[in-house]
Amino acid sequence: MTRLLVGTDRPATSDAILDYLSDTLGSDDEVYLVTSATGGDETTSAEMATGEEALDILDDGLGEAVVDRRQFVRGNSPAEDLLAAAADFEADEYVVGIRKRSPVGKVMFGSTAQTLLLDADRPVRCVPLTE
Repeated sequence: MTRLLVGTDRPATSDAILDYLSDTLGSDDEVYLVTSATGGDETTSAEMATGEEALDILDDGLGEAVVDRRQFVRGNSPAEDLLAAAADFEADEYVVGIRKRSPVGKVMFGSTAQTLLLDADRPVRCVPLTE
């Protein structure tokens, strides 16, 4: 059994991760779903609805494999929330979507996947996303 912590941010990311997990998820694997918003005045109701929709896609598509789902709104970066959630859920691995970005784009806007790859103490599965 593997405990997977899946980080998502929008429905398109969830669709890609769902396609990937449909082919790789074991019958006894457990899935924990997480989305993260900045919080406070910086988070709109539309962003919250998008996060909820992203979680719904995975929750519906993965069925009984989903053990828990969380939408964090506590002022952390998505990477911080994912790192903390992995410890809380005792996850074995992360699953996140990655977008192709230029080196300048990564510096200016950061990259959740990049931060996880550098800071995680467990494997990170990266699912390529198409724009």
